[in-house]
Amino acid sequence: MIEAVRKKTCAILETIGDYVSLVVDVFVSIGKHPPSWSLIRDQLYYIGVMSLAVVAITGFTTGFVLAAQSFYQLGEKGMAGVTGVLVAKAMITELGPILTAFMVTGRVGAAMCAELGSMKVTEQIDALHSMAIHPHAYLVAPRFIAGLFMIPLLTIFSILMGIFGGYLIAVTLFHMTPIAYFDPMHLHITYFDVITGCIKSFIFGALLVTVCCYRGMRTSGGAAGVGQATTQCVVTSYVLILVADFLLTMGMNMIRRFLW
Repeated sequence: MIEAVRKKTCAILETIGDYVSLVVDVFVSIGKHPPSWSLIRDQLYYIGVMSLAVVAITGFTTGFVLAAQSFYQLGEKGMAGVTGVLVAKAMITELGPILTAFMVTGRVGAAMCAELGSMKVTEQIDALHSMAIHPHAYLVAPRFIAGLFMIPLLTIFSILMGIFGGYLIAVTLFHMTPIAYFDPMHLHITYFDVITGCIKSFIFGALLVTVCCYRGMRTSGGAAGVGQATTQCVVTSYVLILVADFLLTMGMNMIRRFLW
């Protein structure tokens, strides 16, 4: 048992070290030899534009649910006027960044891992090495840069769609006035909430792109290995996003209390 635990611990530490090495290598390659604009443009379109529909639907329906739950739970207590604040605050600080990262991971991250995994098992990545092309600079760096730019923008879009969805439900179904929905927001939503959502979206974007690319670049075992790597990258990304969300929430609120 001790030997099995030792081997498992060594394997986990080796995986973490290998992942950190890939991330550092990507940063170094971006600094020394930035990828061409054409590669970045294609990834910007694939990650950002192609994900608009699923992000819009997710944010919109989440706003529906938040508005309905807030109104039903608080309306009996005479606090229905805070429905808009609850929807906006939840979308900005938590649900917007997390749900956007989850949707992009399921739609884009899994495809990245499968694409890179297929290239790995068919020895296309080895062919890049033979042509003196660094795979991290050619394959990972454009996806990383595009993810850092597009995922925060998708998060903002998801937040706006969630607030708009909550507005439609509150006004049409619960007969709230637009002023009652929007007016309390500027009093209770602070710059700290907006900064928190932006920082989370950047961190989540970096995590999901690097994890999915790492699993794809380390795929082995043929077609079955590609399927296993794709499943592992999605599950690992989800877990890391949730852990990072907790750590960022605690850390940023501790910093806020220390400064203010």
